[in-house]
Amino acid sequence: MLFVLVCTDKPRSLELRLAVRPAHITYLETYKDKLVQAGPLLDPDGRPCGSLLIIDVEDQAAAAGFAEADPYVKATLFESVIIRPYRVVFKDGELAA
Repeated sequence: MLFVLVCTDKPRSLELRLAVRPAHITYLETYKDKLVQAGPLLDPDGRPCGSLLIIDVEDQAAAAGFAEADPYVKATLFESVIIRPYRVVFKDGELAA
């Protein structure tokens, strides 16, 4: 099942994000078979200010466990993390359903 994670960084936390990024990337590498898409959200100046991940896991509990184990979460980078089930309707310009 697909889940989207929308994570918003705490204000003035770019330095923390950059310091923890190598551990975050290493963590994501261990789940690359579960990652559909992942990347930073950007502020108006193009600087990272959050994260968006789409993951394919068994259920809500697995999505929450994935989020809780992320080094960004462990470093308390995020102000908020929203986890929602997700369904693809369009993919690569084509109706998917």
